[in-house]
Amino acid sequence: MPPSANDIVAKTLDVITIGRASVDLYGQQIGTRLEDVGSFAKSVGGCPTNIAVGTSRLGLKSALVTRVGNEQMGRFVREQLNREGVETKGIVTDPERLTALVLLSVENDKSFPLIFYRDNCADSALDEDDIDEDFIRSAKAVLVTGTHFAKPHTDKAQRKAMRIARAHGGKIVFDIDYRPNLWGLAGHDAGDSRYIASDAVSAHLKTVLPECDLIVGTEEEVLIASGAADLHSALRTIRSLSPAVIVLKRGPMGCIVYDSDIPDDLEAGIVGKGFPIEVYNVLGAGDAFMSGFLRGWLRGEPHATSATWANACGAFAVSRLLCAPEIPTWMELQYFLEHGSAERALRKDADINHMHWATTRRRDIPKLMALAIDHRVQLEDMADGDAGKLARVPEFKVLAVKAAAQIANGREGFGMLIDDKYGRDALYAAGVFKNFWVAKPIELPGSRPLQFEFTQDLGSRLVEWPVDHCIKVLCFFHPDDPDDLRQQQIEKLRAAFDAARKIGREILIEIIAGKNGPLLNDSVARALTEIYDAGIRPDWWKLEPQPNLAAWSETDAVIEARDPLCRGVVLLGLDSPQDELEAGFKAAKSARTVKGFAVGRTIFAEAARAWLDGKMSDDEAVADMAKRFGALVDIWERQ
Repeated sequence: MPPSANDIVAKTLDVITIGRASVDLYGQQIGTRLEDVGSFAKSVGGCPTNIAVGTSRLGLKSALVTRVGNEQMGRFVREQLNREGVETKGIVTDPERLTALVLLSVENDKSFPLIFYRDNCADSALDEDDIDEDFIRSAKAVLVTGTHFAKPHTDKAQRKAMRIARAHGGKIVFDIDYRPNLWGLAGHDAGDSRYIASDAVSAHLKTVLPECDLIVGTEEEVLIASGAADLHSALRTIRSLSPAVIVLKRGPMGCIVYDSDIPDDLEAGIVGKGFPIEVYNVLGAGDAFMSGFLRGWLRGEPHATSATWANACGAFAVSRLLCAPEIPTWMELQYFLEHGSAERALRKDADINHMHWATTRRRDIPKLMALAIDHRVQLEDMADGDAGKLARVPEFKVLAVKAAAQIANGREGFGMLIDDKYGRDALYAAGVFKNFWVAKPIELPGSRPLQFEFTQDLGSRLVEWPVDHCIKVLCFFHPDDPDDLRQQQIEKLRAAFDAARKIGREILIEIIAGKNGPLLNDSVARALTEIYDAGIRPDWWKLEPQPNLAAWSETDAVIEARDPLCRGVVLLGLDSPQDELEAGFKAAKSARTVKGFAVGRTIFAEAARAWLDGKMSDDEAVADMAKRFGALVDIWERQ
């Protein structure tokens, strides 16, 4: 029965991908054997999972059908896909099996060893019962993958999805995705093997081809899907079995699209522009390629356009280490196509890297109201040399977390600044609250020129931080400081910024100008301009209240011109009374870039003194700080 008009138009998803879902662990040491890798970076993986992420980043509405284990790695896959905007209701949690793992390394620019840990893994247990008809029919296209035709039950699951999609006007996309060892044709240590001829595999895949609208593969994958011995014969065999659009991937040479008869001269197809770049890691390039092609094909673009987008996405992937995390966003792709890059290694292009970072942040934070309890010297002064009081400071910081959590009450947009000198227990306490934003200071309190606390080697320190903890660095910086002082400070800020980007952490730069010179209308704007000129683009700024609306207007203009992807500004308090903060809040609310506040002593100072002196109980201290924090929240939100 042909699909009805309603079936064809009532599509809420662009594409559903089906098949492998794993956690990929990438060796972070480049140019060494997998045996010698010492540390790994984690990401989601598996061909259909990567494509679901990639298409979502490029603006399509995507979903994944697979299974994951009922454990931490399975939850990571689901949570990361949610962060990426991928619909996850097609993901089944398997109560018995573990989520698949893959270990990978970059041995050199031609060798990329990988090991699949897939013995009875969760996604390999996908079966027909996991395919929901209403869900499948909601998509314009269903993407099936070659490796999930390797087992009878996963084969049946994919074929059921294909039948449903076809019955309801959906398109069928086939990523040949050939991994010989996942068909039992190579050993566990041959995960990077790309081609082993097999009559059995070819015969099996040839039964899939007639049902497809789009078939995508490398030269080796086209050979295995057809069973032919040479490329020309392979393409003609596929064409004899299927009217589908055929896309031949050719790595750095781009791709060729065949939408009708296969020509005598294979170059006579629709050739997609290639992008000559340095090869860093080819793993995941095909998934990025497919994401780019689908962005065009599903939106009705000419094949040449779809092919160019696909090749550009593949170029990004091979120039970076990971798979799914490296696929560009739509903004990033458009920027690259318009401006290109002076770097053959795209991972070294500062502008593209910043755009990639800023458009793939873990979550959106449109407003932020934070209680700052990262103070060290101020609380040491309150202890006044009393070792007993100083020993209790960590306990007080835990009380501050309880106060902030009480006001936040599970809502988004709240957070804390907490140090790791006295705040270890407080950081653990804050970690219980999933939505809490947390920033930690790295500056040596009061240092001018800026110095880092504990060690000047930030890399060894920051690698231990949770991935969602924001780096906070305070710098007493005035634009009229002597040249050598400003240069020293900027070099330290650049070191912090570079470290943040290298290890994948957000950074908040706090600038206080008014303590070391007049705070004029342009003082902060000039300071920010100089920092931006040095190539430093923080995720957040933390700034003191400005003299008037004109000063905030100048600050807005600098941030919006230099980094429109900046998260914004939070206002600091400087121990100001509540009425002064209220006036500062009112002025700041006029600024387009100000998103909230991060205030400390105004909230906690009185409670800290009384509590350390034994004049206030734990509950009273929490209540006092909650009252003051809540009052500031109310003031901010009603401005």
